[in-house]
Amino acid sequence: MILVLVLALLCGAIAAGYLWSFGSRAEHVRAAHLHRVTATTTGPTREPPVLARGGAANRALAPAAWEYPDGVPRTGTVEVPSGTPRGRTLTVSVDDTGAAVRRPGASSDVLLTSVAGGTATAGAVAATGAGALVLLGRRIDGRTLSALEREWEQVEPVWSGRLRKRGGPENGPGTDDV
Repeated sequence: MILVLVLALLCGAIAAGYLWSFGSRAEHVRAAHLHRVTATTTGPTREPPVLARGGAANRALAPAAWEYPDGVPRTGTVEVPSGTPRGRTLTVSVDDTGAAVRRPGASSDVLLTSVAGGTATAGAVAATGAGALVLLGRRIDGRTLSALEREWEQVEPVWSGRLRKRGGPENGPGTDDV
């Protein structure tokens, strides 16, 4: 069982490492295609419902206008601090085409994803290994019990002192020899 747990931890650590590597590389590639531009809000902010905020305290959405990449004016909805008035300038992230995108993710997002994936992998390996050990144990126990039964059938009449009558096998086992 300890071997299964060690194997599960090892697999979980390897999975977390791969997820960290892939996530970091993806964030690096994404960041290479993001550009910071100055935008001006053109309308009132819309506060998201409380349940939809997901921990992004004091964030809202507002219509805004900006110019990128070739001086062509663009408009869209951007994430702004809650209560931002119309006409406020702020810095937003846009992609290579000039479309507004969410802010770059923090390394904590990649860390959370890799830890969750590693934990899930370790749990799956541990559950599979434990299940295999249980099935193997049941099979071994079944074989051991059947071998014990076969041996007991041969030893029990002699051991218990219940020998057959001298008359032969027609009298059957289990009769006393008195």
